[in-house]
Amino acid sequence: MADSPYVFEIDETNYEQIVLQGSRRVPVLVDFWASWCQPCRILMPLLARLADEYQGRFILAKINTEEQQAIAAQFGIRSIPTVKLFRDGQPVDEFAGALPEAEIRVFLERHLPRASDGSVAEAEQRLHAGDRDGAVELLKQAQLEDPGNPRILMAMAQIKAADGDFEAAEQTLSLLPPDEHAKPEVRRLLGQVFFGRIAAQDSHAASSARLAEAADDSAARYRLAARQIGIGEIDAAAENLLTIMQKDRGFGDDAARTALLKLFDMLGDEPSVNRYRARMFNLLH
Repeated sequence: MADSPYVFEIDETNYEQIVLQGSRRVPVLVDFWASWCQPCRILMPLLARLADEYQGRFILAKINTEEQQAIAAQFGIRSIPTVKLFRDGQPVDEFAGALPEAEIRVFLERHLPRASDGSVAEAEQRLHAGDRDGAVELLKQAQLEDPGNPRILMAMAQIKAADGDFEAAEQTLSLLPPDEHAKPEVRRLLGQVFFGRIAAQDSHAASSARLAEAADDSAARYRLAARQIGIGEIDAAAENLLTIMQKDRGFGDDAARTALLKLFDMLGDEPSVNRYRARMFNLLH
């Protein structure tokens, strides 16, 4: 297995190339292990064997947590073995412990490329080129051929959200298997749908104008925050939601706190989350 083209020892010199950049081409399974860890000794050869069996559908990257402490600390590794799967430069799923082979195969199949993924990629290209109808037709055909591919549902939900049909987007996302809802990309899209519904109630200019006239108008501030999230003004949106929490906790049955939690879920591990979560905690207590 040492000479396998699908298994790599990772350190700070090749981490970015193999894990971050590599995961933009093919999923990368990162195994955090240590020499003293008996479950690691059981898991590692199994993962290496699967990497060879799958013939490049994923890459196995092994990180010795004793030798690569900085990388392990970056991901908050507290127990081993911990296995994270990377796609497009980001961790999208993980498991801990030496799982049985059958469970690992199920884990992998949720993420590894499928035949219909090519149709999804082509549909996304058509959508970016402005051919919305062509993208939808491709996705419908792909769904007939591979109805179990959750990426098709995700792409369809993204189109519906872009159309402003947030109810249809939400219904489409509800068809995803329960374990898909924990994925960062699904949480982000669910958040976009949540805030899109709110933002659709008013225009950015109207909400801003209303606040200029009446700074205590929590409804206008709430809608403005939703629109700010939609255009990427996260800091401004969080400040507005925190202001509502501070001055008008009763608004919408504590709607600002609910919105902040949705925002945190969207942002995942971004550093700003801890800062705003601490401020929210202080307001609560």
